[in-house]
Amino acid sequence: MEEKEFKEELLKRAKQFQRGLSEKEQNQFYQYMQLLLMWNEKMNLTAIIEPKEILIKHFIDSMSISPYIEENEKVLDVGTGAGFPGIPLKIVLSQNNFTLLDSLNKRINFLNEVIRNLKLEKIETVHGRAEEFCKIAKRREGYDIVTSRAVAKLNTLLEYMLPFVKIGGKCICMKSLEIEEELNNANRAIEILGGEVEKVETITLENTDITRKIVIIKKIKETPKKYPRKAGMPSKDPII
Repeated sequence: MEEKEFKEELLKRAKQFQRGLSEKEQNQFYQYMQLLLMWNEKMNLTAIIEPKEILIKHFIDSMSISPYIEENEKVLDVGTGAGFPGIPLKIVLSQNNFTLLDSLNKRINFLNEVIRNLKLEKIETVHGRAEEFCKIAKRREGYDIVTSRAVAKLNTLLEYMLPFVKIGGKCICMKSLEIEEELNNANRAIEILGGEVEKVETITLENTDITRKIVIIKKIKETPKKYPRKAGMPSKDPII
């Protein structure tokens, strides 16, 4: 996909989420794609390697939750991987402070390269696990928004996410369509961890068959200090 065609497609699809992208932002997305493909030859960052699919399934998909984030809100992306949804959100929400958390240092090295090349500001990367990172006092309940495009079940995922959220803040979970049973099984975890379901919305990317659920959990009370439990416990023994 040539650069001109890439930018035209990006502009067209971003309109679904009321995003008019500047020339600078278009260049940043194109450069991000080039870096992703280059680094992917050395390490496993993504199985999606066609430029148009990267544009839709990574960039536009990540951008789909931007309408739920207010200007200047402090955002944490848990398990960011190759930077999704955190980097695309940072590009279109340049005034927001972002923290990208991942447990694999090789991915952090890639993200740092992206940040340098795209000249992104007010963004940091952290190599670590959520269970350990949350022990830092200023990080615990230190974010307005916590996002994740992770594959973990909600009752596990929210044990990683909700302890980071300020009271009044929100978790934004990007999930597949089959969410009803998973959401029902997470009701107790949501209550124990101090949250409540604010909304569950369905988003379909225009002119595609890509549909997902956006689950938004509002933090209404402090998370008990025992959560998150030590590394591995949220997945081995989820709250049910």
